[in-house]
Amino acid sequence: MNDANAIEVAGVPTSALNCIDLSSSDIQQSVSLLKQACLDSGFFYVINHGVGQDLMEEVFVQSRRFFGLPLSEKMKLLRNEKHRGYTPLFDEVLDPGNQIQGDYKEGYYIGEEIPEDDLDAQKPHFGPNLWPSEDILPRWRQTMEKFHSQALNMAKVVARIIALALDLEADFFDKPEILGKPIPILRLLHYEGWISDPSKGIYGAGAHSDFGLITLLATDDVLGLQICKNKDAKPQAWEYVQPLKGAFVVNLGDMLERWSNCIFRSTLHRVIGNGQERYSIAFFLDPNHDCLIECLPTCMSEENPPKFPPILCQTYLAQRYYNTHADLDVYRREGA
Repeated sequence: MNDANAIEVAGVPTSALNCIDLSSSDIQQSVSLLKQACLDSGFFYVINHGVGQDLMEEVFVQSRRFFGLPLSEKMKLLRNEKHRGYTPLFDEVLDPGNQIQGDYKEGYYIGEEIPEDDLDAQKPHFGPNLWPSEDILPRWRQTMEKFHSQALNMAKVVARIIALALDLEADFFDKPEILGKPIPILRLLHYEGWISDPSKGIYGAGAHSDFGLITLLATDDVLGLQICKNKDAKPQAWEYVQPLKGAFVVNLGDMLERWSNCIFRSTLHRVIGNGQERYSIAFFLDPNHDCLIECLPTCMSEENPPKFPPILCQTYLAQRYYNTHADLDVYRREGA
């Protein structure tokens, strides 16, 4: 049940990814398709996911409206130390070994809205969001909060199928100590009409794997996302992921690879610009701050002992964000 046929675009093959119908009553087929995908590439499509097409289109409309504002307006909402708000061009460097500058993209982080006087607001990635003025972008906040809520519900459904594929109880990740108070992050992304040139270190987004549990991605119809199934291959072989209207692309993050003892794959991916503007909407689901990421009992044996030491989710995320984002002092020095 592969929905994308392997064809070539400008000499680069496209990846044939499994497509999982979240409305299907045949859970065993869904588990089988997901497991095959997670063993192969760590990427797959989901359809009939419960997020309405009208809402998805409205999020893209509102995203374009924000990124179309003057830079001076966007910089008023520059991301804070909680990673909420606007990230300018080159703010993120995902592949420092190969990039001459940062990513040729701008973004906007939105997390769960937690009031300043809530004790949880003291935690990293928790707290109030930064919102554009209703006068400038009417209905923007309502649209993003509605989408954030529905994407979180979808991500939890996917997590239940992943649990079954790992021979765990379906509600394994629903436990209070894992996803009781998760870190769900919505990120709007805009790639301007640059043409990437990997030979010169110019990328829409440098090669990386995602940090957390799972990522959901909605894209417009512009090709750009590429995956590399074998990051150790020399040279690396890259394949395009075709946009599929109405579907989300799902990929596994590094935490799930650690949890599964590398049985399931967190795959290297990047964005290559072709001169067209591109918009995408990423939703990252990460576990509770104090969740301990350690090898699952179903993923270890005498022949396959744990490959990683246990680590707290918040410790792991802090390391990864620090390594990939510009120091906010850079913008303060520039008078932003």
